[in-house]
Amino acid sequence: MKSEGHPDYHFITVVMTDGTEYQTRTTYGSEGDRLTLDIDPTTHPAWTGGNARVSERGRVSKFKDKFKGFM
Repeated sequence: MKSEGHPDYHFITVVMTDGTEYQTRTTYGSEGDRLTLDIDPTTHPAWTGGNARVSERGRVSKFKDKFKGFM
């Protein structure tokens, strides 16, 4: 197997938004780096089921409103 075709696979520490840490293997950065997350599964509404704001007006309704008096 060619050694130049594969990235370095090493351990880093991932720091969650609540301060908890865990180690994982990755090709990100270099050995011993720390990856601090801004958003993680413990805080993001997509995973927690929290209130996510969904736009009620789509692109079609905006287009129709913009050009309703045209023609």
